[in-house]
Amino acid sequence: MRIEPSLLAGTAAIAAIAAIAALAVPAAAATTVQIGDSGKTYASATVACAVDAATGLAAPMVEAGLFNPRRGTTAVVALDGAPVAGVSTDSPSATVWLTAGSRTVTVALSRKTVDRYAFTVPTGLCTLPDTSGNTFSADGTLEYAASGKSYATVTPGCALNAATGRAQRYVHLFDNGGFLLNVSVNGVPLTQLSATRPHTPVFLAAGLNVISAANASLSVDHYVRDGGNGSCTLP
Repeated sequence: MRIEPSLLAGTAAIAAIAAIAALAVPAAAATTVQIGDSGKTYASATVACAVDAATGLAAPMVEAGLFNPRRGTTAVVALDGAPVAGVSTDSPSATVWLTAGSRTVTVALSRKTVDRYAFTVPTGLCTLPDTSGNTFSADGTLEYAASGKSYATVTPGCALNAATGRAQRYVHLFDNGGFLLNVSVNGVPLTQLSATRPHTPVFLAAGLNVISAANASLSVDHYVRDGGNGSCTLP
């Protein structure tokens, strides 16, 4: 395998882009959450995938809770009418694990004030690709695809994503030999790598992200990375 560690220096430059303050989840940008009709609760804008500690498997999830709560505020978070968590000023957010189908998450401040959020979860949404054939560098910083055509940094960094205007976790993906690789993140095309563009930063959305690098129909490399809550704090 051809390794180009010198290219990793570019990740430091990306992390040095102009700083912005990363917001906490309850007060996150409107592009990542939706605010309830009361203006006092929120839920994730989209369903994400994360590892459920109870099962050890990736599963669909959203965050829901109180939006900029005043002291002493409490609420009950429920899924399809069944309570799943209590939230308060001191602990304003809760993780809600979803199953396939149409699901309704509610955040009830009282009997009269209940905000509702609807989600549709496709079957197999969080089925992750098999990456067991991938290997790692001796120091554990790089993951190589089984095909040998690409590799990626393992530990995400933090940088300003110009496309979203906020700081997000990211990893660097490298072409390992001048192949023509079509790069996608969670099924959305991102860019193309080749001898003239041998590497690219890949910004991560909230939850688990599947990065793919396809060399036409010959091979498809996969990497799974955790984007946290979709934002991060710049150093």
